[in-house]
Amino acid sequence: MTTGLPDRVALGTMHGKEVAIAPPLAALGIALQRADLDTDRFGTFAGDVPRAGDMLEAARAKARAAADATGLSTALASEGSYGPHPYMPFLPLGRELLLWLDTRSGREIVETLTDSQPNYDQETLSDPAAVAGFLTRIGFPKTAVIVQSAVGAPPLAKGITDHAALDEAIRAAVSMSGTALLQTDMRAHLNPRRMSMIGDLAQRLALRLATPCPTCTAPGFGRLRSLPGLACRDCGSATSLIAAELYGCTACSHEEQKRREGEADPAHCPYCNP
Repeated sequence: MTTGLPDRVALGTMHGKEVAIAPPLAALGIALQRADLDTDRFGTFAGDVPRAGDMLEAARAKARAAADATGLSTALASEGSYGPHPYMPFLPLGRELLLWLDTRSGREIVETLTDSQPNYDQETLSDPAAVAGFLTRIGFPKTAVIVQSAVGAPPLAKGITDHAALDEAIRAAVSMSGTALLQTDMRAHLNPRRMSMIGDLAQRLALRLATPCPTCTAPGFGRLRSLPGLACRDCGSATSLIAAELYGCTACSHEEQKRREGEADPAHCPYCNP
């Protein structure tokens, strides 16, 4: 085991995420203890329970609840967000976050991952017979479906992996509003692509936990955030492009910058290309 790490941590999940998260941590000698709690109370993808706060705040709430439920002082929690790409709305984008929380000290280690090709999709239809294309795209029934009568309406059914149940839910939605809104179920145990991303994120976290701080030797030294300001190639002015990555330790606050090579194209410069 890496020095300074507990041999057991709590995991707040009701969607089988331990399948993806446990193996990388086991390589460090850390066992997961799944907390018996309803994580849907912190927010759902279907929107029937709004998420309180942002991704990090929701993960914190899950982790603290998991620690309380198990009596362990260290807990993990995963949180995801999926929707249209902010710059290319016709494309989907996924964001995953994995939080390591020491409830005694309040120390947090956060790893994030962006999925540019998530299995996140939706379609509105009025005829159950028109559903075949959507189901092929998402890989049904391995990826489950949520059915609503309209955007913002409570889901009529979630976690659908059966054709008969799907047909029934579509017909019920159509009878209510004239159309049915279908979307991929983004809960990890019902969306293999998302579960795979959580596994990749757990690998990142394990690698970070195995990296000691060069100053205090605490485990968990790693990337904190990106720093904008890459200089314009023509005039030298700072642009919004990333100039460096900030690495640090959340135990002793030691930080290091890793500068990026090169310069920014003038097309990204607010002075050369206002």
